[in-house]
Amino acid sequence: MNERYRVKPEQKIDLSEWDPSDTTAFDGDKEAGEEATAKLNKGLEALQELLYAEGKRKVLLVLQAMDTGGKDGVIRHVFDGVNPQGVKVASFKRPTPEELAHDYLWRVHKVTPGSGEIVIFNRSHYEDVLVVRVHNLVPEGVWSRRYDQINAFEKQLAEEGTTILKFFLHINKDEQKERLQARLDEPDKNWKFASGDLAERALWPEYQKAYEAVLSRTSTAHAPWYIIPANRKWYRDLVISQILVETLEGLEMRFPPAEEGLDRIVID
Repeated sequence: MNERYRVKPEQKIDLSEWDPSDTTAFDGDKEAGEEATAKLNKGLEALQELLYAEGKRKVLLVLQAMDTGGKDGVIRHVFDGVNPQGVKVASFKRPTPEELAHDYLWRVHKVTPGSGEIVIFNRSHYEDVLVVRVHNLVPEGVWSRRYDQINAFEKQLAEEGTTILKFFLHINKDEQKERLQARLDEPDKNWKFASGDLAERALWPEYQKAYEAVLSRTSTAHAPWYIIPANRKWYRDLVISQILVETLEGLEMRFPPAEEGLDRIVID
């Protein structure tokens, strides 16, 4: 499953060719998929503890999606039960005046993971080649050179010991409509709805084009993108969990050596 949804370096992406309702890698079996995700979660708990104890590696997860794509859901379900001591979430909203006074990567670099940490970006530096492009906030000559800058930034992080996984949660417009409607119909979800979501929805084609450019130009060997079918939430969580667990297992981490003489200690 790891390679099924991975974007190869320099692969030209047309999102219309990627089925957001795909569940074929698990035969569409929701119950079995949820059981598998629960098992993967237990494995993730152990791997996160090992990552924290070893204190050498750093892991960065980038979550990007259209509105209602499920970024918060991924954080809740994939990391359910994982020790929060070694996991942090960084959310990137409209830049503050202080952030705007610096380069666009300034606010990002300072929240990247330290040794032993997993950091999840809920939105990310990619907003500066998505929102700014779609809304013409900066000239094309500015945002177009940011692809190479981002690749260089992520390469630096990788060379300094950060494992980077980037997930685009792929839903279609009909699924977004259902999720937005649910936010209106269900009182306990009203707080999630903002009228501005409809203005962004009207720009769906522009965002798809912008995402296709991001996926085509910034998926690298050291910081790959994965296009995750996200119309089915259970499958979204399963795929991300499996990719994350397989990646952490591949790091071949080890617990630090125990203090000498522990076998001779007697606790009264």
